[in-house]
Amino acid sequence: MKKILVACGTGIATSTVVAKKLEELLHARGIAVSVDQCKASEVAAKAPGFDLIVATTQVADVPGVPALRTLSFLTGIGIDADMARITKILTES
Repeated sequence: MKKILVACGTGIATSTVVAKKLEELLHARGIAVSVDQCKASEVAAKAPGFDLIVATTQVADVPGVPALRTLSFLTGIGIDADMARITKILTES
């Protein structure tokens, strides 16, 4: 099972929407994931051990953990490209 950390400014509403959408879309692709949420300021401390960081705002770089900054899961614009990138990251790691 792959682990994704979803971060937004407060770690509450926006990250919840993104996390649920990610789970739904990845499940439909047959990729089992565990998704956790946090504030953007908590990423550096929480991200080690995760396979991917998905953020709606700027977050700290975490060595060894790829990160994707996107609003596509909120707007729908660019979601296919982001899902292709996420799928590639998760299936190649």
